Amino acid sequence: MKKWKKWKIWSKKALVPALGFAVLAAGIPASVYAKDNHSSKNQASKAVTVKSVEFVGMPAPATAKEMADLYTTASVKVTYSNGSVKNFPLSYKKLFKSTDKVGGTIAGVAVDAKGKPIMDTTDPNHPIPFVSEDPDSNSLLSVPGAKSTGKGGNPLSLITHYEYIVRAYGIVPASMSLTTIDQNKKTGDLTPVTLKKIDFSGVGGLWIPCNGSLTPWNTHLGSEEYEPDARVSETDPKKTNVDPFTQYYYNDTTKTGNPYAYGYLPEVTVRADNSTSVVKHYSIGRFSHELGKVAPDMRTVFFGDDGGNTMLFLYVADKAKDLSAGTLYAGKWIQKSAENGGSADLQWINLGHATDKEVKSYIDKGIKFSDIFETSDQAADGFTAVKVYSSVSTKVEYLKVKPGMEKAAAFLESRRFGAIKGATAEFNKMEGVTVNAKDNKAYIAMSYLEKAMEKDTKGTDPADDIQVNKISAGVTYELTLKGKQKDRSGAAINSAYVPSFMKGLVFGQDLATPDTKGNKANDEMVANPDNLSFSEELRTLFIGEDSGMHANNYVWAYNVDTKKLSRILSLPAGAEATGLTAVDNLNGFRYLMSNLQHPGDEMIVADSLKADVEKYINQNFDNKQSGVVGYISGLPTKAQLLAGAKGQQTGNHGSKK
Repeated sequence: MKKWKKWKIWSKKALVPALGFAVLAAGIPASVYAKDNHSSKNQASKAVTVKSVEFVGMPAPATAKEMADLYTTASVKVTYSNGSVKNFPLSYKKLFKSTDKVGGTIAGVAVDAKGKPIMDTTDPNHPIPFVSEDPDSNSLLSVPGAKSTGKGGNPLSLITHYEYIVRAYGIVPASMSLTTIDQNKKTGDLTPVTLKKIDFSGVGGLWIPCNGSLTPWNTHLGSEEYEPDARVSETDPKKTNVDPFTQYYYNDTTKTGNPYAYGYLPEVTVRADNSTSVVKHYSIGRFSHELGKVAPDMRTVFFGDDGGNTMLFLYVADKAKDLSAGTLYAGKWIQKSAENGGSADLQWINLGHATDKEVKSYIDKGIKFSDIFETSDQAADGFTAVKVYSSVSTKVEYLKVKPGMEKAAAFLESRRFGAIKGATAEFNKMEGVTVNAKDNKAYIAMSYLEKAMEKDTKGTDPADDIQVNKISAGVTYELTLKGKQKDRSGAAINSAYVPSFMKGLVFGQDLATPDTKGNKANDEMVANPDNLSFSEELRTLFIGEDSGMHANNYVWAYNVDTKKLSRILSLPAGAEATGLTAVDNLNGFRYLMSNLQHPGDEMIVADSLKADVEKYINQNFDNKQSGVVGYISGLPTKAQLLAGAKGQQTGNHGSKK
């Protein structure tokens, strides 16, 4: 996420691609949606089926007022086998702002270990609660046995992340909320009823939660991004935020924090009585978790590792639906090409096997970086030169794992240990991940293709596996998933979903000079992809932007069959698209969850427009203090598509646009 620059090591850039009025054809087989149950040959000959489903994109915002708004004018176009067409207009529906009270609780309020609001005492005479303007991940789910909302609809649960607070980034503990949602049984409209903060006191609080996902077994898999550097924290705690974070969380200025307590995937289970339980999966590895996405086998997990000089990881759990024990792998990029994001074969290096309990025992004993590694200030026998992401700085280190500390190194210092073992630590701003189960593909966003991903022309880095051509606007990659794969040592990997090949799929286009709105990348293409989500039924990859190169960030729909791209949502200038989640079928309804955070932040709008845009943003979003949680509505369900086909049979031919 763009707030990496808050660590003073990231100067964010953004990119822009070209997509003025794209039409996205889903190309879904008619048999998916319509069946002819008539026995008569005459009736059968008149049967109408769905020929295609496509997104009709919206133009980019043209006025200052539009550039300050959150809206869509996109639609879904359904073409039937007789040539008739039915259009489904899309709309954006806000559930709540992060500053709103829902059932008496401020949605984005930060809470301490006792569940009480954490107060900002900058003005001691007027303390106010810290409230996040940065909602992120959404998991919308139905919990079997959940009690009625009292509103007459279906009871649903929504888990939402509040990633950080701009003025106290990484210092004030983050939070998640659980919102009870009423789903209208006729229209599918969602209405928030009550909201409560999820209790993380059993796992020491929640560090910077970025994106997340819903597991195949209906739990929420969160994240902890930009893990604090334990080496730096040990020598100079003031250079990391672990101590103030801990003191805020426990409301105790004498407490010191442990950097190894953060940097994992928390799993949240929602029960029928609306209570929750939280565990952190320490055996999944510690790095800058953008999110984890579980494969259809319910054992294999893919990750985004955000930052510079980061790494591809793969986790294979011992048992389905149980992420408490497994084997962690780190990826090796073997380049095949450099154009359009490049392509590469992938090898996997086994870092080790562990259980959550084993890794947690190291943390509970107060293990330190110096217990795991020996260090040298220069090249020396027995030491390996590595250059990996750090929350404070990124430089070449010379490391040696101490005898017997391999497991601790693998799961507490996954990236450093992976680099020692030969994995590639050159990825830059690795963001969202999602899975296309039918085609055995995964997709991963690389927000900026630059720096360590370019060729090392100076020859100063320890390794130079990735040498692709620079695209500051970024690339979304496609990964081919296969079974019967072996790791680099020749041992079998016990998964049918091992990424074996990686290539650029959707890429942006940098501009030599900014355009009239301030865009630094083509406004008709994706710039700086971040959130990803895939609809199996619509054959569509949804892409949300976190761009410092677009004046406005967008959400896009990309059809993996036709390769068509459509802009389907525009966010206010300076805001980031977050919480992108495609929900294909929830009680018969389809949704695309999409939030926004920090509206008006770090705007790159042209000077001629900036004053007006900022004025409207302040009016719309409480002087830039409010993020928004909501969804794109109007996506046709299977039932609506089938009803449309039947309607065509009886003579209703709709519009022929």
